[in-house]
Amino acid sequence: QVQLQESGPGLVKPSQTLSLTCTVSGGSLTTNNYYWSWIRQPPGKGLEWIGHISYSGRTWYSPSLESRTSISRDTSKNQFTLQLASVTPEDTAVYYCVTAPGITSAWHDWGQGTQVTVSS
Repeated sequence: QVQLQESGPGLVKPSQTLSLTCTVSGGSLTTNNYYWSWIRQPPGKGLEWIGHISYSGRTWYSPSLESRTSISRDTSKNQFTLQLASVTPEDTAVYYCVTAPGITSAWHDWGQGTQVTVSS
């Protein structure tokens, strides 16, 4: 079973860049047809997909966040990273890294989530 673990600062100041890392164990970022996503859940709201990076390293982003988002990976460490620039308090949320065995498949494995608060 694939295990994912998010890490990064829990508090980010407005206008700064949020940076989170997901460390993967029990699986590989290059496993054929797997997609590695970042999603978030703001307080009192539903889940929001931020973007993903594929097994081949290709990225896709939510149109609403694309201008501020970058997802990258380090296959030697089996980690993938989210960077969200110019954050505002509206970016406060629990951030999850997840994976799915296909671009249209349901997210199969989840990290435990990490709370990120944007505040001065």
